[in-house]
Amino acid sequence: MSWSIVEVARHAGVSSRTLRHYDDIGLVPPAYVGSNGYRYYEREQLHRLQEVLVLRELGLPLDAVARVLDGTRDRAAVLREHRAALLVERDRIARLADTVGRTIAEIEGDDTMTPLTPEELFDGFDAEKQKEYEAELVERYGPQAQEKIDESWKRVGAMGKADADRIQAELAQRDQDYAALFDAGVDPSDPRVQEVTAGHYRWVCEFWTPNAETFAGLGDLYVDSPEFKARYDAVRPGLAEYVRDAMAVYAVETLA
Repeated sequence: MSWSIVEVARHAGVSSRTLRHYDDIGLVPPAYVGSNGYRYYEREQLHRLQEVLVLRELGLPLDAVARVLDGTRDRAAVLREHRAALLVERDRIARLADTVGRTIAEIEGDDTMTPLTPEELFDGFDAEKQKEYEAELVERYGPQAQEKIDESWKRVGAMGKADADRIQAELAQRDQDYAALFDAGVDPSDPRVQEVTAGHYRWVCEFWTPNAETFAGLGDLYVDSPEFKARYDAVRPGLAEYVRDAMAVYAVETLA
């Protein structure tokens, strides 16, 4: 018995784009490709995909998942490495949260707080992590993604502190808007969710201008990237998938 890529994507709760990416990097190749060009999966491939998703749920990057499944590293050793990385990331997030808290106090005029120095203002930001995000985008979408990244950095460079504060405030508010709709069980295709998503699209356009494919792809990245998924799931477990689905609808119905 075999299942098409569309069926597998629906059953597994991932996008067809993710499955195609897993095939392209040799992580979960299909059993065969039909005459219609569709990828088809049999039970063996479903078992492998299940293992991939379990390891990804633990936060392992794709290269570590591949090493575990190919037997080049045992799972315990990889998980120990990942735990060490998570502890480092936990400390970084704690520093970043403290930085944001002190910035809020400074903005609100708390005279008891010592103004942040330039070094403290950016404490907790990880340049190496940013490079990893950018490399993942280029790997997934090709050289044209680098043009978008360069465009984004150019726009960021032209922003002042007021712009940065506004952008962060908008992001925090939109997280709460999505969470409220998610809690109410509102379908991602509902006009209320799509209105929030339109705001998210305009927010993304502050940095670069996505088309239908790249905007939907950004939604996939929110789920596929452990860091992005953790950020959304810290607001509400399952929110990353909810936002991804809303962005996919917006891409098809508004941007396509």
